[in-house]
Amino acid sequence: NIKSVFLPLAGLGVIMDRLAGAGGGMFHLLCASMGFLLLYRLFLCLRKGTELRDAVVVITGASSGLGKECVKVFHAAGARLVLCGRDASRLQQVVQELTNKSPQTSSKLMYTPKTVVFDLADTSAVGRAAEEILACYGQVDVLINNAGISYRGNIVDTQLSVQREVMETNYFGPVALTQALLPSMIQRRSGHIVVISSVQGKIAIPCRSAYAASKHATQAYFDCLRAEIDQYGIPVTVIITGDGTKHGVLDKTTAAGWDPKDVAQSVFRAVSLKSKDVVLAGSVPTLAIYLRTLVPTLFFKIMSARARKEQRSMQKKE
Repeated sequence: NIKSVFLPLAGLGVIMDRLAGAGGGMFHLLCASMGFLLLYRLFLCLRKGTELRDAVVVITGASSGLGKECVKVFHAAGARLVLCGRDASRLQQVVQELTNKSPQTSSKLMYTPKTVVFDLADTSAVGRAAEEILACYGQVDVLINNAGISYRGNIVDTQLSVQREVMETNYFGPVALTQALLPSMIQRRSGHIVVISSVQGKIAIPCRSAYAASKHATQAYFDCLRAEIDQYGIPVTVIITGDGTKHGVLDKTTAAGWDPKDVAQSVFRAVSLKSKDVVLAGSVPTLAIYLRTLVPTLFFKIMSARARKEQRSMQKKE
């Protein structure tokens, strides 16, 4: 918030006064640079909300969890929302909550969200859904690919059908929707594509092969997409978070992640700043990402030990 910007500025003034007495020219230059950066940060804080006002924002998986929290944040910013999900009644419930809340919480114009019902795992239905989405406002300014499922189980016991199901929802679904909406963005030379991914798009954790594979594929696809559509001025943002599960049942890895409300605020900031890659994870997952790249041998040993521990845990439950 703005207060978090002004406080450092006040402290900077005190430091500069002391350094002025000391007569350090290089310190003056350093402090001036810091002041400029803080003022720029203030400018971005003031500007970021206005850029998304009236913007058409499409959010998949909008009826619960992180998707629902993103809906609240972007609605509060005055965006024109299109909520996507499989359950029409749950989507309408979210719309009703926002409609009931808006008059008391804000004096600025709020748009009643529109809804489009479809199953992202059914890629044959995505084309029709994209047409419905475009029919809502005639354009898409921001697409947030949030919907996804998780799966935990060792490879030996995981059926190929499960691998396919996870890949259909987490990879082919977002890819199909993105490619269906992309031509309209390219034509307008305007838009923004966001995907909610996971640290497991960067590293692979034992007993989550289906999920990790789908997130690795997602990371690679959207990294390629970012490079290819940069010429049209369309940014691509990958939000790297902790895990999520299909029915909201959290395992220890998931429970250690960020609160969805905090993640939603970070998604909003990333969209406002047109960030490319944003890691929203604890210190251990973040360290693991660097460890995998810099010291792969050590990383593999740690993962082997974790695999044995996971397998013992599963055997006890059986």
